[in-house]
Amino acid sequence: IALGQIDSGIGGGSDTTSDVPINVSRPLRRRLLDANMARSAGDRLRAFRGFSPRELKPEFPGVGEPRTGKSMGQHCELMAQEWKIPRAEQDALAAASHHKAAAAYERGFFDALVVPFRSVTRDNILRPDTTIEKLATLKPAFDKLSGRGTLTAGNSTPLTDGASAVLLASEDFARKRGLPILAYLIDAQTSANDFVAGEGLLMAPTIAVSRLIDRQGMRLQDFALYEIHEAFAAQVLSTLRAW
Repeated sequence: IALGQIDSGIGGGSDTTSDVPINVSRPLRRRLLDANMARSAGDRLRAFRGFSPRELKPEFPGVGEPRTGKSMGQHCELMAQEWKIPRAEQDALAAASHHKAAAAYERGFFDALVVPFRSVTRDNILRPDTTIEKLATLKPAFDKLSGRGTLTAGNSTPLTDGASAVLLASEDFARKRGLPILAYLIDAQTSANDFVAGEGLLMAPTIAVSRLIDRQGMRLQDFALYEIHEAFAAQVLSTLRAW
């Protein structure tokens, strides 16, 4: 749009982890392929010679980062320990997040933003009745043995489903069609870091935001509203502490 190649477009995406594909084990996969290529019944039977019931165990999709072998939660746990983010602060932020989201739904904030799907009209992981006291009873989810783990199922988001889309357009396109302009996109920034060396897998946003506001000649205090979309309370707190 900025280059004048198009005047409008829909940006969107979706993610689903409630119905992820599950693979059969490698040995069973090899047998099934051999049986499929076999030219006779005897060859198909020979493909299953030496079969073991252990081969029936499915292989679940991995959520680990390929270079470190750690999941996002395990990386965030390391960040929480490095930045010394207490469990109590994480639980307090998680409880406040649930309460604020529930209040926003009740006052109709999301009415024009959320499209019902198969009778689901709001986040199905929302827990309006959660409390800091309830969250404090949960056990660590990622660092279970060291006694230092602080990330739990309550202050971390579960793997779930979601989708969103937004109409992007030039200002002329919107005005000619009488479309309400909800926001202007004035800048963007991406960044990366050497998380393999221990710089923190989820800390790249702190680098990107710092560069963006420096370029704009602004400060964090100049903003009336932040939208920080992250999976863990510890990540939000680490980000704010780093800023």
